[in-house]
Amino acid sequence: MNRLRDLFDPFLLALICTVALASFLPARGDGAALAGVAADAGIVLLFFLHGAKLSREAIWSGAKAWKLHLATLATTFAVFPLIGLATQQVTAIPPSMRAGLLFLTLLPSTVQSSIAFTAIARGNVAAAVVSASFSNLLGIVLTPLLVALLMERSGTGSLVSLSAVENIVLQLLLPFIVGHLARPWIGGFVARHKALVGRVDRGSILLVVYAAFSAAVVEGLWHTVSRGELLLLTVLSIAMLILVLLFTFMLGRLFGFTREDAIVLQFCGSKKSLASGVPIAGVLFPASAVGPILLPVMLFHQIQLMACAVLARRYGAQVDAQARLAAAE
Repeated sequence: MNRLRDLFDPFLLALICTVALASFLPARGDGAALAGVAADAGIVLLFFLHGAKLSREAIWSGAKAWKLHLATLATTFAVFPLIGLATQQVTAIPPSMRAGLLFLTLLPSTVQSSIAFTAIARGNVAAAVVSASFSNLLGIVLTPLLVALLMERSGTGSLVSLSAVENIVLQLLLPFIVGHLARPWIGGFVARHKALVGRVDRGSILLVVYAAFSAAVVEGLWHTVSRGELLLLTVLSIAMLILVLLFTFMLGRLFGFTREDAIVLQFCGSKKSLASGVPIAGVLFPASAVGPILLPVMLFHQIQLMACAVLARRYGAQVDAQARLAAAE
């Protein structure tokens, strides 16, 4: 049952149900306006909680393994975007979905799954916490900057509105800073109620997804995307993940990282955060554009979970086998 849960994330099933609900019962008129306000409030709450969860000690301890963290960040914010630019040459899928592929490659790494898979693989969990946290912290600023820089130059068009900078500050950066400053007072509550905070996180994301796909469906999303295009999008997502997994494996060997640190580089460097991608897309792009842009993000999210779950268990099994052999000698 645990293995099945690793492969098929229940939260992704909730996302699929939310997309289905928006497809058959999209918010319209006053309902759409109300959904938009709720989604904006959810984004603010989401980043406020992210700020409250990140400890100052984790930030300062990042300097100790600077080579590992720089390698992970370079993979996340340099190598991945180059791959994203290459996908823009695939003209068999609509421009909006190509924009979604590029946006996917500009996102920060995941936190929870990167740490969990590192632990399963018997990697350096402390370093994974720092790398994933740094990636998400920098992503608040770097992802919007990369979107503004690369999406316009790639030929997908500048989808970022002039008010995006103000929205980033008010909905992402300011709540994050306020949450972090409030950590001395609410940090204990957040730590004691991780399950509740997790439900709030997921609920906020589901709100944004419903509002985004409602707007896209009203604009005719499912009349413009074919099954063949979805299949090609899946193939491209798998190819991107394989390429990055191989790159991080070779980079770890090139830098001479220990096995534990190489695992951190592979799992943190190959991941893209759905939790960050959904609210950032909701802030940066027009409502009608968010749905198609999020399609690649949600698809890649499930593919990376399935692939990394198998990979992590294989790495962990290797360590266990070596331990048994050593004990038998």
